[in-house]
Amino acid sequence: MKHLAVIAVLLAAAAPGAAHAQYGSDMRSSFGAGRGDQDAARAAVRAGRQAPLSQVLATIAQRTPGRHLNTTQGSHNGRPAYFVQWQTPGGEVIIFIADAESGAIIGRQGG
Repeated sequence: MKHLAVIAVLLAAAAPGAAHAQYGSDMRSSFGAGRGDQDAARAAVRAGRQAPLSQVLATIAQRTPGRHLNTTQGSHNGRPAYFVQWQTPGGEVIIFIADAESGAIIGRQGG
């Protein structure tokens, strides 16, 4: 349970605008199940408008040992971004922010 609280705090710190990006005025998630967003992301990757998540995860794995926990999409500084939760072998959780178009890591919180 403690890990969930840490993850929630890190997510809030990592992307202060993510809550706004994630929830519309009716407080429904603007991405995730039921909205076809995964299909839209796949289409963007196929069209070359977005880097594949596998590329982002490989970049993170080369730099930081650990494992992938979860990924969400949103925006960071007005650009589409991946927010990747990564757990180190020591149990620390790091939130990597990657530019969704280039796949470049543009930020990091925690760890």
